[in-house]
Amino acid sequence: MEFAPKWIAWEITRRCNLRCVHCRSCSEAEVDGHPDFDSSEAYRVLEDIASYAKPVVVLSGGEPLLRNDVFDIAKHGTGLGLRMCLATNGMLVTDEVCVNIKDSGIRIVSLSLDGSTEAVHDDFRSVKGAFAGITNATGLFKKHGIEFIINSSFTKRNQEEIPAVYRLAKELGATAWYMFMIVPTGRGEEIMNELISKEQYEEILEWHYQMEMDEKNMLVRPTCAPHYYRVVLQRAKDEKSKFERRTLKFSTGGAKGCIAGQLICLLDVDGNVLPCSYFPKPAGNVRETSFKDIWENSGLFRDLRDFKSYKGKCGACEYINVCGGCRARAYSVHGDYMAEEPFCSHVPFKLTDKKRKSSS
Repeated sequence: MEFAPKWIAWEITRRCNLRCVHCRSCSEAEVDGHPDFDSSEAYRVLEDIASYAKPVVVLSGGEPLLRNDVFDIAKHGTGLGLRMCLATNGMLVTDEVCVNIKDSGIRIVSLSLDGSTEAVHDDFRSVKGAFAGITNATGLFKKHGIEFIINSSFTKRNQEEIPAVYRLAKELGATAWYMFMIVPTGRGEEIMNELISKEQYEEILEWHYQMEMDEKNMLVRPTCAPHYYRVVLQRAKDEKSKFERRTLKFSTGGAKGCIAGQLICLLDVDGNVLPCSYFPKPAGNVRETSFKDIWENSGLFRDLRDFKSYKGKCGACEYINVCGGCRARAYSVHGDYMAEEPFCSHVPFKLTDKKRKSSS
């Protein structure tokens, strides 16, 4: 199957002990109207997914460690042959939690780190002690032999921290570091004025390219920045030998930009299946329809897989098959998920050539 589900983020609770400025789900201590589902429903959903495919399933939130049955859910998924993972902010991690992580079959844990200092990270997460929680969690994970990755989100508020956060992720012992360029959904809509400009965006992607070329030990990859793969190909024209090395590195995850509704999706606490964590439009609901039916037959997912129907610069772009533009960002900014990526500065060759011919 060309578009098989490889990775599912599952929001098992919308409750959280932080109040992050960019939170896509507006999570906080108590969230009205979005209660946690019970364990039996969780088992049913996992069984439904496993009967169709065996993707990575990331138990996320909110803060998933706020659920008393999180490890029961993980163990059930493990027993079904699913690769179970956990996404946490780190503040609730203890020795006991680490033992439960290993016993339940959770394969890897992701943590969020948005600043290289307490002042920057705690400001981004809106709770004092969030930075200390991360550093404590990484120490405990290393003690118990638990593999972890670090995700970092950036706006104008903390963009100068990017190189320092990368270095700290290495120092803490992360297996991988993912640099997220945020999509303004949920609480993120309140900080639209903090979005990094398309010009600076391009500079950051150029920095990441060079950094990744030099990185030997840790997997690094920009996330929600699909035009990075256009940058890779552009740079490769002058660096053929290096590109061949890059291709080997990318083969572990696939050199492809936006994969929302193509290889990944989000399952929210209400049962909605969405193209990705930042795309608020549902393709269907697992309380009403099987996951297989939603994945294969949803009109929304079919649209996202139809690259020839993309509009604007994306529709004309020679890099459409490796980039695709961020569909969630297009939806957030333009109100049309098929519209062009609003934070890409590249002008497609077709449009440049058309303009040149019309002026000659």
